[in-house]
Amino acid sequence: MRVYLAGPIFQCRDAECINWRSEVKEKLQGFEVVDPMTRDYRGITDQNYEEIINGDKKQIEQCDILLVNLIKPSVGTAMEILFAWERDKHVIVISHEKENSPWILYHSHRIFPSLKQAINHIKTL
Repeated sequence: MRVYLAGPIFQCRDAECINWRSEVKEKLQGFEVVDPMTRDYRGITDQNYEEIINGDKKQIEQCDILLVNLIKPSVGTAMEILFAWERDKHVIVISHEKENSPWILYHSHRIFPSLKQAINHIKTL
């Protein structure tokens, strides 16, 4: 199974973008984990937005699961959720919020309060 790691990148520090993704890659042995940070566009002034978005879309289309870490609001992450949902991908969200947007609730198969719980759930799929 292929798992795409969705979460904020734009205006995030390295730790916010990289640490949780590294942990998932370490703990999901036997899964093919797709990390969009391999195409990190932060700090590049002459960006090709079409290339960035189409790259993300192509990777999501090739995955079975979208693992979403909602560490903070992110327009791009919300769009990835909808894009994956509309393509019948299994959407698993990590959210520390007591209440989530109805859009997140509707377009998620499961929501977990911790990364560990989400990883454990993926291992059962």
